[in-house]
Amino acid sequence: MSKIQTVTGTISGDQLGVTYSHEHLITRPPQPVIDEDPDLCLDSIEKAVQELEYFSMAGGEAIVEMTTIDYGRDINALRTIASHVPVHIVAPTGFLKGAYHAPLVRDRSITQLVDVMVREVTEGIDGTDSKAGVIKAGSGHNQISDEEEKVLRAAARAQLETGAAISTHTQAGTMGLEQVEILRAEGVDAGRIIIGHLDRNLDWDYHRALANGGVYLMYDHLSKEKYAPDSRRVEFIKTLIQEGFGRQILLSGDFGRRSYWTSQGGGPGFTYILWRFIPWLREAGVSESQIEDMLVNNPRVALEMA
Repeated sequence: MSKIQTVTGTISGDQLGVTYSHEHLITRPPQPVIDEDPDLCLDSIEKAVQELEYFSMAGGEAIVEMTTIDYGRDINALRTIASHVPVHIVAPTGFLKGAYHAPLVRDRSITQLVDVMVREVTEGIDGTDSKAGVIKAGSGHNQISDEEEKVLRAAARAQLETGAAISTHTQAGTMGLEQVEILRAEGVDAGRIIIGHLDRNLDWDYHRALANGGVYLMYDHLSKEKYAPDSRRVEFIKTLIQEGFGRQILLSGDFGRRSYWTSQGGGPGFTYILWRFIPWLREAGVSESQIEDMLVNNPRVALEMA
């Protein structure tokens, strides 16, 4: 039986259901980041519960919560949230990007970082029995720093030891191919790699090259018109499906700001994808089975502990 690790325990793959594959519920970035942009701090359990209630009402069943150690991950808060809503929450191990994690990883060896990640996947996070269900690593805009490469290689080795998938941060959608090259060089199977934020960089040749490499492509900025209109995201997703890559697409909103949450008086909120974006895919000719792949089947396969 396939298994997926959530903050409240292990579930079978068929229990996961409709999944947003990259979200944030509780965050606390480094203080200078909060001072500059307090909208990035998500610290209300009550509001997170309320937002997930809306998500559940819209048909959502699972969230991959991608807040890492260097971005203020709070496993006890996630456990509390999960106890109040009928939504599975998958938590990560690993680190976000060098701008946040450099002081935490600079003086650690790859082996030491692997030990942290493996322990959080196999034993639990921060003294709890809640195990990480995915490994995160990332890189900056148009570059991969020494610290970021170290984390990517550690994530790869932890993946080989635990079977958990690697889900990455790409700043503005850049460096995805380079991330894959590093991870593959360490022996990670392409089917265990999820490249994030690709709809920040809607370059068709780039997306096709990643798809041809066999990795998952994450479209996780749905609704964010400041980067690109959703009509272009629909176009890219439909084209990928037509070219045979529909089983490699994951969807989410990365709604990691207070101003994105309906419960905080903002929007579009966690209902947006299910109530607005998915109907646009249907209008574009994407079938129900193809939508189910992106929201249910692909996340299930990607998150299974291989």
